[in-house]
Amino acid sequence: MRAFVNPEACAVALAFAVSSFAAQAQSAAHFSPAYKFTEQSGEQLFANICQGCHMPDAKGAVGAGTYPSLAGNKTLEAGSYPVYVVVRGQRAMPAFGAMMNDEQVAAAVNYLRTHFGNDYKDAVTAENVKAARP
Repeated sequence: MRAFVNPEACAVALAFAVSSFAAQAQSAAHFSPAYKFTEQSGEQLFANICQGCHMPDAKGAVGAGTYPSLAGNKTLEAGSYPVYVVVRGQRAMPAFGAMMNDEQVAAAVNYLRTHFGNDYKDAVTAENVKAARP
């Protein structure tokens, strides 16, 4: 026996579900509303972008993939390296350069380089980030 499916009713239900989800996502204070991240401080950027893979303590994770530890990480010593990785991506890490402006990238990198057991005092600047962009 076949069930009767009303395509118009399905389309209306789907449209309602999608618009409801979009409204909820945009109203959530901790989510960026679109393609560009709105967070400005390094702490906010880390919390809303980086910690999803690198964990809240920045010690990384292993599971569906391998997410390296950023805590006490010697590769962060040269500020140009993390800037390059954030802007252009590397291996499984996506490029965030198109989603963040120069100031945001600098803020995120400087936050990582001064927290989680990292103590690198030479801050990267928005100009450094601009120079790393393709």
